Amino acid sequence: MVINRQHAIRVPLAGINVFVGRTRRLLRLRGREVGIALVDDREIRRLNRTYRKKDKVTDVLSFPAGARNGYLGDIAISAAAARRNAQQYRRTLSCEIRILVLHGMLHLLGYDHETDRGEMERLESRLREKLRLA
Repeated sequence: MVINRQHAIRVPLAGINVFVGRTRRLLRLRGREVGIALVDDREIRRLNRTYRKKDKVTDVLSFPAGARNGYLGDIAISAAAARRNAQQYRRTLSCEIRILVLHGMLHLLGYDHETDRGEMERLESRLREKLRLA
């Protein structure tokens, strides 16, 4: 489920929901749900400060739920940061949000690019190719 908690940037949610379904199938996450919230920079900074002790804006945060009733966890994406990334990497906003959704889902599955010697990056690259993401 994707909810839009920001109003500054228009984001078509239907396409993101379809992408989440495709990604869940690719990752073989049958029956495991994920919640995704599009937020503004102020909210993502607050979440980053509260949960990671980093007082700065980031593009995506993941909150794993553990083994709770098949619920994988939550992902927060800053729509404004996604738009900046899209401009920087010359992608569409829709493509960038999909990339951040994939990145967040991998974190929910326990991957950590900050500590895993490139394992998550390699997997994400292969999955982006399969999902036809830039």
